[in-house]
This record gives sequence, C-alpha cells and structure tokens, in this order.
Amino acid sequence: MNLSIVIPLKNEVESLPELEAWIRRVVEQMGVSYEILFVDDGSDDGSWACIEGLRAQNPNIRALKFRRNYGKSAALHMGFQASKGDVLITMDADLQDSPDEIPELYRMIAEDGYDLVSGWKKVRHDPPSKTIPTKLYNAVTRWMSGIPLHDFNCGLKAYRGLVARSIEVYGEMHRYIPVLAKWTGFPKIGEKVVQHRPRKYGYTKFGGWRRFVNGPLDLMIISFVGKFGKRPMHFFGLLGLIAFLAGFGILFWLSIEKLVFKEIGIADRPAFFLGILSLMVGTQLFLTGFVGEMINRNSPVRNNYLVDMEI
Repeated sequence: MNLSIVIPLKNEVESLPELEAWIRRVVEQMGVSYEILFVDDGSDDGSWACIEGLRAQNPNIRALKFRRNYGKSAALHMGFQASKGDVLITMDADLQDSPDEIPELYRMIAEDGYDLVSGWKKVRHDPPSKTIPTKLYNAVTRWMSGIPLHDFNCGLKAYRGLVARSIEVYGEMHRYIPVLAKWTGFPKIGEKVVQHRPRKYGYTKFGGWRRFVNGPLDLMIISFVGKFGKRPMHFFGLLGLIAFLAGFGILFWLSIEKLVFKEIGIADRPAFFLGILSLMVGTQLFLTGFVGEMINRNSPVRNNYLVDMEI
C-alpha cells in the first residue's frame, strides 16, 4: 500500500464527513493506493457511529476505538502500529489541517527521500496565549535537539512507514516526534509550510493548560532517554564517581589532619558530614546505575492500550 493517513480524534463527529470526503477527493486524484485510519480516543459524541457509516461508503477506511481516553500520543502510537502504508501522513480531525497538503508531503517522502517531514503553520489562527508559549517551546526544542524545525507540534506530518512504526510515542511525547525519530536513528528531517485553517466545529480536545507544564518535562525525558536510555550507568555512574571521590577526598584530608597535624574535633566539623554524605550519595548513584542497566536489559517497555473495536 502506498499511503496511510492516520487521524487521531476525540468527539469530532461534526467534522468527520467533510474531512473524509476532502481526503478521498485529494488522494484519488493522486492515483495511489491508500487507507484512512481513524483512531477514536474514547469519543462519546457519536464519532464511532459516524466512522462506521463512512466506512460503509468507502472501503479504504479503517478504524480503531479505544475503550477509554488515553490521549493523542496513545492514538498516534496505535495508529502507527496498525498502518500498512509505505508513507504515513498524520493530521488532526478538526479540519484545521488541509488535506490539499497531502500530495506534496507524500512526494517529499517518496521522491526526496526524507525520513520525516513536519508541517510548519507559519500563519496561525490561535490566540497569543497559545502562540507565544508555542514559539518559546519550539525555540528551546530546537536548541536542545539540534533539529531546525519551527513547529515541532504540528499535527500534519509525513513519515516513511519504517520510521513511524519504529518510534514509540507514549505519555505526551507526540509534541516531540521529530526528536524521537532523530534519537531512533532517522536524522533526515524536513519541513514544509502548511496552511492553518480556523477551527470550524467544536473546540480543541487535546492539550490544555497542562501542556505548558508537561511540555518541558517531556523534552527533558526525551533528551535523557535518547542519550542514556540504553546506558544508564554512563549517567548515574559518572555522577556517583564524582560524588564518591569528592567524599573520599574530604575524609582523607580530615584523616591527615587528625593523624599528622593532631587536629581535634574533626567529627564536629561540617566538612566531616559533607564527606560522609558525598560517599553515601555516590554509592547510591552507582547502585541506581546498576539497577537501571538490569531493568534496561530485562524489562522492555510495553504500551497496553485497550482497543474496544476495530474495523
């Protein structure tokens, strides 16, 4: 199959018929084999019944329905794993992403050889309360990851099939999929300016105020796991060695003062307690590194999302 279009959604029953008709019109003009894969993230507004009706009219539609709401990252992860296309395109279900962008995104993956192409909504129809923090997070992510993208969180992205099915999107990591792709070993990442359309129906279901807190924490997790996820001892062991040597040095010097210079009251000095503390912290960090190595070797991460229905 040439193309999979993965669409996570929650309570978007009003926009689904228009979105499906628009996608079908664009993709059929391309002359490629395709599937539209809807992932219903626990909708309770009739979205699933709408999808069933659309599938009766278009056999290229497939869908997954979660038993409850797990979040956008879970929806994307399961959509990636269920997809069959050589090229994947993700887009939101709220009609803010234009299906007219699909042909060029597909071409950039299939012909230009990109691993991932991220949309850039250069002109946005969002309030400053959303655009200003977004610009700040994008700037920090560019700096930390070294990936020169302007809009990491754009829902409109294209992937080589191998890329999408190789990365593990969990928690709220969908904001940093390009970073995950780079750390996984797919560095050829491009960008395309795409249209941002005003929301036509309803209101946003993903994100909220928590993204302003969770976003930086997720980026730190990705940066740490990307560098030390397979070698935790390199991080904790180094810190443990520094702390242990510092404590050993302090206590060694205090011992010299006691034995050679006949200093008294060594055990009452703050440096004595600092040395003991450094030795203890260093030992604990070493043990943390060892435990991390054992967990990494014997306990692969699994995402257990309960799919209630599949068509």
